[in-house]
Amino acid sequence: MNATAQTTTRRAFLGSSGKAALAALAWGTGHGQGRAATRMRLAMVGTGSRGTETWGRSLMRTHADYVELVGFCDINPKRAARAPAYCGVTAPVYEARDFDRMVKETNPDAVIVTTTDCFHAQYVVRALELGVNAICEKPLATEAEQCQAILEAEARTGRKVITTFNARHGNSSEEIKRILMSGELGRILSAEFHEYLDIDHGASYFRRWHGKKRFSGSLLCHKASHHFDQMNWWLDAEPAEIHAYGRVAFYGANNPFRSTHCRACPFTKQCDFYWDITKDRRMTELYVAGEEIDGYRRDGCVWDNAIDTYDTMTVEVRYANDVLLNYSLNAYLPYEGQTIAFNGQKGRLDVRVYQAQPWKVEGEAEFRLTLNFKGTKTWVVQSERGEHGGADARLKDLLFKPGTPDPLGKAAGSRAGVLSSLIGIAARKSIENGRRYRIDELIRFPLVWA
Repeated sequence: MNATAQTTTRRAFLGSSGKAALAALAWGTGHGQGRAATRMRLAMVGTGSRGTETWGRSLMRTHADYVELVGFCDINPKRAARAPAYCGVTAPVYEARDFDRMVKETNPDAVIVTTTDCFHAQYVVRALELGVNAICEKPLATEAEQCQAILEAEARTGRKVITTFNARHGNSSEEIKRILMSGELGRILSAEFHEYLDIDHGASYFRRWHGKKRFSGSLLCHKASHHFDQMNWWLDAEPAEIHAYGRVAFYGANNPFRSTHCRACPFTKQCDFYWDITKDRRMTELYVAGEEIDGYRRDGCVWDNAIDTYDTMTVEVRYANDVLLNYSLNAYLPYEGQTIAFNGQKGRLDVRVYQAQPWKVEGEAEFRLTLNFKGTKTWVVQSERGEHGGADARLKDLLFKPGTPDPLGKAAGSRAGVLSSLIGIAARKSIENGRRYRIDELIRFPLVWA
């Protein structure tokens, strides 16, 4: 494909897919079966903690007037069998191999994909091919080929994809978007985003499947896709070129002793990261009870020699509008939070986000806006109560409550999911291969867009 054709293709992709993301919120119900407008029928694949809590139990407590859970599917039948009762519903349960049968028998309006990251794309694509829309947890994909398959399936089938980027919906994230949209900083020239995961939250990733790149695509896909999406959305810009460094500097082999998992560990008194999963009834019932089926141990050792997900990383992104982003993530720090900044022609915005336990506890963000020759003003933005500082509740409203306004354009479709994933994928490849990557060498944007 020549440069001119490729530029045209990319512009067509960006222009039309943004509209598709907004249109996806008007799905309604009755995806072809002639049903009257009632509750959205939602089937779930992946019945782990995130799926059955956020998109199951919590969803039914707050949005049962708008959503009906009609089926559950998981690679582990014991885990799947617990899902309906935990979510407070009555619905059939299926094994992963029977995904097609679940969709055909339960007749959902949408499938929500909350599996291990590396399997997101295959279920999204298959749902579209079976004639239903897909709602997918981030990251939308962990490989460039998966991004391509999703785009082509969406264009081919006419069905839509929504990516659940709850990070767009927090109070501080919305405040940043409003400031940038106001034009007060003028044209943005560069940006900074630094993520600090504490030794509790950070270590949790390395106990789980996230610590292996083949499952998570690394934290550059799993975790950082949130941040890359926020930056793409804040800047309203398309990433063009990525360069990165990263290594496993703290976890994995960086310790003199290790075990297979905490329950089997002979070093419990020596290890600061020992975690007794049996004291958590929910985790025990959800994961320990089904270990003999899939072999997955939720309390894996953070010193596992097989850990290859980076815990220390820096990424440089050049956007198509020439904005430069400097990003970093460290997953073993004594405190949790973020520092974010935007440098514009007319000044600088600094944001410091303080979080204790971001999925449970309220936090706050300190804002400092300094304009050239005009001084500085500071203020604090408080998060709300609830999952992820109230962001999950707002996301659910936007997805499921008819008529929910979206003045900031927070709806995230396939475009947002693909572009945020591709930054993480390109960054991982850059670390592995020691060179810069262009987005347009990883994916062919479709010429025709539904």
